[in-house]
Amino acid sequence: MSSVKVLVVDDSATMRSLISAMLRRDPEIVVVGQAGDPLEAREAIKQLNPDVMTLDVEMPNMNGLAFLEKVMRLRPMPVVMVSTLTQRGADVTLAALELGAVDCVGKPTSGMSPGDAFGDLAEKVKAAARARVRAASDRPASQVARGAFRPDGRVVAIGSSTGGVEALQSLLSAFPANCPPTVITQHMPATFTKSFAERLNRVCAAQVSEATEGAVLEPGRVYIAPGGNAHLAISGALQKRCRLVDAPAVNGHRPSVDMLFQSVAASAGQGAVGVILTGMGRDGAQGLLAMRKAGAETVGQSEASCVVYGMPRVAHEIGAVQRQFSLERIGAEIIDICNASREPA
Repeated sequence: MSSVKVLVVDDSATMRSLISAMLRRDPEIVVVGQAGDPLEAREAIKQLNPDVMTLDVEMPNMNGLAFLEKVMRLRPMPVVMVSTLTQRGADVTLAALELGAVDCVGKPTSGMSPGDAFGDLAEKVKAAARARVRAASDRPASQVARGAFRPDGRVVAIGSSTGGVEALQSLLSAFPANCPPTVITQHMPATFTKSFAERLNRVCAAQVSEATEGAVLEPGRVYIAPGGNAHLAISGALQKRCRLVDAPAVNGHRPSVDMLFQSVAASAGQGAVGVILTGMGRDGAQGLLAMRKAGAETVGQSEASCVVYGMPRVAHEIGAVQRQFSLERIGAEIIDICNASREPA
């Protein structure tokens, strides 16, 4: 892969310098320019034709969201949002991801070194350069579940990363109000998952919330792994519950999709459906294989509909995925698999 050309956009000269310095440590990245506001950025995009743009959320003249909306409508390109790790930052960044930004990274907080905050920025930028970016108007609508749905008792476990905000919103919008109990691990900063669950809860028929220790898995409920401090797992035979496990990162992630899938394989076996969505890396592949070996049905997002076909690719290559579906079909297909009322094949 040739060098990735990056434009850094932030109203703080100090932050522009920090981000540029972190990116220049990677020999596969070239910082071709910097801009202090969207007006400068617009001209820089025309002149420099960058592969990826890092974009601050809060800026003068035009806020980052308004600028991103224009970029994704007029010249869709990979964008990595750089956000403050606050409630306001989480809300705005999630809106940016829904508009088409590929990923996000948090700015250093008090007592945090730039290296800690931006440690994975270069990898996120390189993944963004390989991502499939589509304007919101070009994204196909999600298919809704067909006919009456009666839960058959199975649990649905879903893992996602880069591109997962859009993917999960699309998938869950196909779920009926009495959907199967669903547990989700999405790689996301700690302050973001509560806001993400609240946003999903507003647009989905099912009830969506952050998972809490000991919460009983019930039909019509979707449980999102809290970001950052623990892994989401499930346990129990007849009555399954959420568990928040204090353990080191797995595959570089906490929460880890592999941790969730491994626990579902052990606790639910053939009474589960495993789903792996868009994301870079390999987290979830081995866990999904464990689920398949335990008798669960397993589903992967198709390459053409992924923002980054990383996690689903690895899972498919090792034989963990039984069937692949496009993003607009995957939600309805999961419901069909779990429907006790469906006609026998």
